Amino acid sequence: MSDTMRLVPAPLEISFAPADEQADAYEREYQRLSETDEDPIGQWLKIAKARGETKESDPVLLHLIVELHRKVDQLTQIVKNEEPRRLELPFGGDIESIGFEYFRLKEPQLTPKTRYYGRISMPLFPKRDMGVWFDAIDDRLAKIVRLHERDEKEWSSYVAARERVMIREMKGKSL
Repeated sequence: MSDTMRLVPAPLEISFAPADEQADAYEREYQRLSETDEDPIGQWLKIAKARGETKESDPVLLHLIVELHRKVDQLTQIVKNEEPRRLELPFGGDIESIGFEYFRLKEPQLTPKTRYYGRISMPLFPKRDMGVWFDAIDDRLAKIVRLHERDEKEWSSYVAARERVMIREMKGKSL
């Protein structure tokens, strides 16, 4: 991640809490939200790819089958009344804009120079929550200090996609 701060509008939601309240519990959830623990079918697919067992498979079809398997797992959890274990995060709201290392909340809710743990609902395929550690710069601006590797890649891709949307909108207004 770089140190430049360029923010673009993004319609995301976040739940968060000061990290010092339950730092160990938040760290455990952060680790559970990692690719390894949250997505066993994804891990299986990675291992199968590493072994070369998917060489002759259509990658798009394989991805769709894996997503169907995840949906069946989700439906099974609902039927069995099993919810994924998530900690209660007392604060939350809308993110107004994002950058590669920063985001800004719509409403002032942060205490400057405080570390927070949060979950951002990402509108990606597949839709999921992303664990994030961040420091408050002011009452609305936050700097991301820790993401899982997969989340960092998806975050960067999402920021770039939002920048492209903004550029298209600006070009449309100037015509």
